[in-house]
Order: sequence, then structure tokens, then C-alpha cells
Amino acid sequence: MVKNSFISVIPQEKEENRGSVEFQVFSLTNKIRRLTLHLELHKKDFSSQRGLRIILGKRRRLLAYLSRKNRIRYKKLIDQLNIREQKVR
Repeated sequence: MVKNSFISVIPQEKEENRGSVEFQVFSLTNKIRRLTLHLELHKKDFSSQRGLRIILGKRRRLLAYLSRKNRIRYKKLIDQLNIREQKVR
């Protein structure tokens, strides 16, 4: 249900375009938000903390790829999802 609402929010060329970078970042962001809420209640759940760090790394790599390939789509995505821009090293 959440995925279908995202497809209507971000217009895409095809319905099958669920493997796009934008959709992957969106689904990872939802997982991050759910895990963050879980960890606020269960502070010593170290397995979930490790999973959260792994998901954050995946999202960071996808966003880095998108910022290299298409800066306009990157800016639009981080504005829609209300996430901070990456630090440049």
C-alpha cells in the first residue's frame, strides 16, 4: 500500500519502473524510519542497529550514484523525502 502511494506521488514513465534508484531510495527510507522508531523503544536491540547501519549504507551509495549520474533527479528526490544532502569528501 505504501509503495503504491509512492508511485502516484512520483510520476514515472512506466508502472514496472520499481527498480529505479528513486524507488529503491524511497523504500530504504521507509525501512530506516520504521527501524528508527523501533530503536527508540528498544535501545539494546543490537541486531536492529546493525541492520539500520547496513540499510543506511545502501541508501548512501544509491544517493551517491544518483548525484553523479543526474544531479537534478538527486535534488528532486532529497527534497521530496526530506533527507539531508550528502557530505562531500
